[in-house]
Amino acid sequence: MGQLIHFVVDPQGWCCMGLIIFIWLYNTIFIPKVILFPHYEEGNISVVAVLCYYFCSLFCIASLFRASVADPGKLPENPKIPITERECWELCYKCNMMRPKRSHHCSRCGHCVRRMDHHCPWINNCVGEDNHWLFLQLCFYTQILSSYTLILDFCHYYYFLPLKKENWDVFVFRHELALLRISAFMGLTILGGISRLFYTQLMGIFTDTTSIEKMSNCCEDISRPRKPWQQTFSEVFGTHWKILWFIPFRQRQPLRVPYHFANHV
Repeated sequence: MGQLIHFVVDPQGWCCMGLIIFIWLYNTIFIPKVILFPHYEEGNISVVAVLCYYFCSLFCIASLFRASVADPGKLPENPKIPITERECWELCYKCNMMRPKRSHHCSRCGHCVRRMDHHCPWINNCVGEDNHWLFLQLCFYTQILSSYTLILDFCHYYYFLPLKKENWDVFVFRHELALLRISAFMGLTILGGISRLFYTQLMGIFTDTTSIEKMSNCCEDISRPRKPWQQTFSEVFGTHWKILWFIPFRQRQPLRVPYHFANHV
């Protein structure tokens, strides 16, 4: 299964991840203070709307941290190659190590990763076989949280009844419009970028092709048989139970499938 915690020393990745955490903190602090709590106190929204926002926020930050520190599938220095699968391994000319096919060498991390999709600076980690499912969850919950935030921003001015009493926080009350405009701008920017990324990730899983394979045209469409989408998603998430695909608070167990259908070696 690899290391429990995988830490990449990359200042650029730290800056990118720090920006994501700042945006998450901004919306998690100011959206409830400006919109959710005041309208809940006056009966404009129910407690379910408040809890749903915090659940989305919790799942988003949990998948972010887990995708960042999870081992993406780093190969050990002296991997044990099963005799029946030796023909399915190849030599990496960058680190001079044997690796299973569909692995790739990450120049930023300095090692090979099983079924590597790409190196993502926003999580400061590679997206590989063992953390791809967490990256998908991050994209999914980020879209939900951004959409939810934009809906609340819109409803606050155009749908909800005006608040009867002023916000007790003087800073929030005086800068309410600016705070919500910043929130809407960040929400639109993130939603646009993440939606496109999430779509390409889904298409890659449907076709059982990584981003690197698409760019290098080495996906071996002729030699590798096609699999049903349920099988490819189950291999990525490590379970056939679809409800578990949405839960970041669990451990992934690789499915035991034949090599020519497998992502895990």
